[in-house]
Amino acid sequence: MGSHLATAGVALEREAINGSVSIEREGALGWVVLTRAAQINAINDEIRQGVPQALRGFDADPAIRVIAIRGEGARGFCAGADIKEARGPETAIEVRRRMEGVRWIEAIDTIQKPVIAAIHGYCLGGGLELALACDIRFATPDAVFSLPETALGLIPGGGGTQRLPRIVGPGRAMDLLLTGERLDAAAAKGMGLITRTASVSEALVDEVRAFAMRIAARAPAATLSAKRAARGAFDLALKQGLDLELDLFAMLKPSDDAQEAASAFREKRAPNFTGH
Repeated sequence: MGSHLATAGVALEREAINGSVSIEREGALGWVVLTRAAQINAINDEIRQGVPQALRGFDADPAIRVIAIRGEGARGFCAGADIKEARGPETAIEVRRRMEGVRWIEAIDTIQKPVIAAIHGYCLGGGLELALACDIRFATPDAVFSLPETALGLIPGGGGTQRLPRIVGPGRAMDLLLTGERLDAAAAKGMGLITRTASVSEALVDEVRAFAMRIAARAPAATLSAKRAARGAFDLALKQGLDLELDLFAMLKPSDDAQEAASAFREKRAPNFTGH
């Protein structure tokens, strides 16, 4: 399927968003890359600003069908907030106002295209919150996950207390939030925190790329609609969710891509989807 989306021979285009975030275009796949390898990609203001900018750019690019986020360096995807980032004393009101002005991880909620977190090594605190906001989490066998904030006298502030229970269930989430226990990839996959693991750590990028291209080879409008309907299940009552699903199905049924899929099946060939 979708041989027109093959990455073989596709030049990798890289562009810096700022000093901490870069993007790469690789055929139908857009990479958002955290580039603070020396700090295990600890979150600073450049990451808070650059990641949403990169995501919005890819979401608006018709050539990109799937987005993946990864961190550079051998040590990890993201070790959480950079505690060395200088901030003066703040009152609770000032902290709330500052954080309200950013809410950068929530930018993922506005992205229509599938977003994959490609996780290796440490995925802690805000790094795990970033991954939790993605649609799919794909990790290396040596990945380590934790929300350690209560040991610092805090709680997660980037959605961890809300997204984790929705993904792994309230009991497991409460356990992890209160203990800050570190999970390995096997335990994380067992509870559904991640859905896929790379065969070996060194293969993560290649295997995420292949996985993303399998998604990209499918009908784009159907992919967007499937994501929209599934995301709606978090926020809508069952009847409203069923209505949304029916509306989206009805919209897709007469589409060019649905007709192309039927023709390709009859003719025993790969479909050529256009997004219409």
